[in-house]
Amino acid sequence: MKTAVVHDWLTSYAGSERVLEQLLALYPDADLFTLVDFLPSSERHGIKKSSGTSFLQHLPYARTRYRNYLPLMPLAIERFDLSAYDLIVSSSHAVAKGVRTRPGQLHICYCHTPMRYAWDLREQYLRETGLDRGLKGIAARAVLEWIRRWDLKTASRVDHFIANSQYIADRIRRAYGRDATVIYPPVNVDDFTLIEKRDDYFLAASRMVPYKKIDLIVKAFAALPGERLKVVGEGPDLEKIRSLAGANIEILGYQRGEVLRDLMQRAQAFVFAAEEDFGIIPVEAQACGTPVIAYGRGGATETVIPLERAEEGGATGVFFYEQTVDSLIGAVRKFKENRDRFVPRTVRKNAERFNPLRFRKELDAFIREKLLEHPQEQLVEKSSPRSFRSP
Repeated sequence: MKTAVVHDWLTSYAGSERVLEQLLALYPDADLFTLVDFLPSSERHGIKKSSGTSFLQHLPYARTRYRNYLPLMPLAIERFDLSAYDLIVSSSHAVAKGVRTRPGQLHICYCHTPMRYAWDLREQYLRETGLDRGLKGIAARAVLEWIRRWDLKTASRVDHFIANSQYIADRIRRAYGRDATVIYPPVNVDDFTLIEKRDDYFLAASRMVPYKKIDLIVKAFAALPGERLKVVGEGPDLEKIRSLAGANIEILGYQRGEVLRDLMQRAQAFVFAAEEDFGIIPVEAQACGTPVIAYGRGGATETVIPLERAEEGGATGVFFYEQTVDSLIGAVRKFKENRDRFVPRTVRKNAERFNPLRFRKELDAFIREKLLEHPQEQLVEKSSPRSFRSP
């Protein structure tokens, strides 16, 4: 069986790349296709070099400004010729699911999220690319509306969707009208060591962009001068975050992985205020035995066991249900009042259910099942250009 794996782009090693790494471990002989591949060798981990990249790879400034070429991405992804493959697995948070297929091929999409630029992060994309004003803004909005229609139509090119959380399965249903099976992404929990002894600080770590709500966390702790907060991360909002910090708050900027792990292992709790699709870092914190104070929407509701849902001694965190300073302050106080109910070994055990071996086993079983169900008699001449399926 000839297999192709399609990933949106390779520019850094983040959450979707961890999924890709495990996909390639499951299918080591698969050919990998990406729009652009600028991933440094030091960050490749188990990710092979792409077998094929698109014409975007060779455009000016593609290495750093590839997102500016979003209007060209549907064309680029559709130009991949995958007609020789029996199985196509796309790892998609933008356009990868839109590859053209022919009858007889099985296309399974691991969907990290329906394309955010076309749906819920449209305005943020326009601001970051400087296309939110004037005639350029009008044209850019028209292009994004076209991409949204393209994204909806190309959902029919996918035979089966896998979602990285129930939260994303619900978004797939609303956006595409399709059902999705949930297989949680892999988290390298063995990279994190349980430490029982705790320091007296809270920890937040994230890229400094608006939707991560680091400003909310800093404002809340500025109103709690008796509680220490350490903040790790960099990004466009870093200086704004620094300006909000009180004397009890340390803004540490970028820190290496081993430094962040050490901070996680010793924190009394990890604070997470974003509404994420899944959210790997709260799971990593729990792998250290560190409880999580999290916004009670999105993927965190599937990875953190709050006090109100936990049996005796089984809680791994506290939720707050409004992205406001007062709501977060209330959650911090609730955590402090119930601190003895969080058992580090129990918190760690909850994280272990997201390990990479579990991911590979579930994904392998799902794909094998769908291959057995797939009507092989639909195979047609692979070289026929008219056989491609395209709505």
